[in-house]
Amino acid sequence: MARWAAWAPGLTDSESWLRWLAAPFPLPVDGKPALAAMPAMMRRRLDPLGRVALETAYTCQADDDACPVVLASRHGEVGRSLTLLDSLVSEGQVSPASFSLSVHNAIGALYSIARHDVQPYSAIAAGDETVEAAFVEAGGLLADGAPAVMVVVYDEPLPARYQAFADRVTFPRGWACRLEATDTGGLSLRTGVAGRERVADGVLPPDLAALAFLLSDRPAYTRRVGVRQWQWCRHD
Repeated sequence: MARWAAWAPGLTDSESWLRWLAAPFPLPVDGKPALAAMPAMMRRRLDPLGRVALETAYTCQADDDACPVVLASRHGEVGRSLTLLDSLVSEGQVSPASFSLSVHNAIGALYSIARHDVQPYSAIAAGDETVEAAFVEAGGLLADGAPAVMVVVYDEPLPARYQAFADRVTFPRGWACRLEATDTGGLSLRTGVAGRERVADGVLPPDLAALAFLLSDRPAYTRRVGVRQWQWCRHD
């Protein structure tokens, strides 16, 4: 992992994130970054979650050459979609501008347009395995010849009406990392049928548990999802 960046309310730099990942504590549920790197006209089109995602993307990208981007969010900007549904029920119509931004890849589209970036973009949503699916996609791009890929992971709490489907996402957050191809060492990710041994869930939700592993020196991290098991490994 060549570079990383993360943002959540109260956690805006690498030092604060490292301290929080070592000893998590409750964070505010509201807040959004300034996203000063994006032109104001386009920044105004984003909901708070989009601003969180692109704040990490701009910071992680920095001055590096453009590369393919994989954006990953379990639910995306579901609040925007709920507003559109309410409008459809009450008024029989929706805002075309808001509708165009409700699709899962809209955040990536705005980022690519703002940066005049013609690199490939993917938008991933794979339930409880979203972060793993994003890294599988990134690994495929690297194997196909891309020298680097940026992964952007982001989510926020679900609206009250969807709380029956909520997991452990209790505050808005996003993180991004730049992965580069290497002939030796690096990371690997594999999956298979889960064994009988118990795998601890831990206190962090899946996306942040993955980030904690990536920022650590641990040789491996295992996560079980139903009958499937994911194995993250670090190689010397």
